[in-house]
Amino acid sequence: MPKVTYIEHGGETHVIDVPVGESVMQGAVSNGVPGIDADCGGQCACATCHVFVDPAWFDQLPAPQTMETEMLNFATATEPVSRLACQIVMRDDLDGLIVRLPEGQH
Repeated sequence: MPKVTYIEHGGETHVIDVPVGESVMQGAVSNGVPGIDADCGGQCACATCHVFVDPAWFDQLPAPQTMETEMLNFATATEPVSRLACQIVMRDDLDGLIVRLPEGQH
């Protein structure tokens, strides 16, 4: 099963097995990772699962859809590697994915 490393703003690290087909957001929520609130339940209707994808992994993800890009406008402190974790669906080739959580989400 692919693993995702979630790094809290303060540096605490959580390495979680996330099943193929499940979102990075769901993996965090199911395992109690602080900083991923997922207020909308993964419907891409909020920005409470905002993450910074490690630059080494960013180009391996599909481009964000318009809805995700619009929701990121509501996130604080976005960066060029910002994504919504609900829109990143795990695949085998994403094993080892690293995401960092922004300061405002802890």
